[in-house]
Amino acid sequence: MSLRDQIMENLKTAMKEQNRLRLSTLRLVNAAIKDRDIANRGIGRPVADDAEIQGLLARMIKQREESARIYEEAARPEPAAEERQEIAVIAAFLPRQLSDEEMQKAVNKALSDNEALSLRDMGRVMAQLKELYPGQMDFAKAGALVRKALQ
Repeated sequence: MSLRDQIMENLKTAMKEQNRLRLSTLRLVNAAIKDRDIANRGIGRPVADDAEIQGLLARMIKQREESARIYEEAARPEPAAEERQEIAVIAAFLPRQLSDEEMQKAVNKALSDNEALSLRDMGRVMAQLKELYPGQMDFAKAGALVRKALQ
């Protein structure tokens, strides 16, 4: 079952259970996927596949983490808690995230596989990581680790 189908099934279940937060979050996810499909159609690409949807979900989580942080800094715990609940709903559709230690091992392996010696090799290393670990790691952190190793 594709990720798109899983999201639709969960949306139907949330409707039946009248789970307001889950339903609204899944509707937002579904709308974002449809927006991506429309954008893809505009440039002649097919509808979003699972990898593209995973990237979209990861970005939605990052947006909510940032919002929750801002709410907490403004001493507004209720909206921050709601953002964190939305993160939990969205994260359920992503594969397990690699720990910092696992990410370091993956970066080290990619560096050795590509025989990377300088920052010019960073693109190849990051491409391999994105291919092997879609949706499983924060590529901004991975990029920082690769950059640090190659300097």
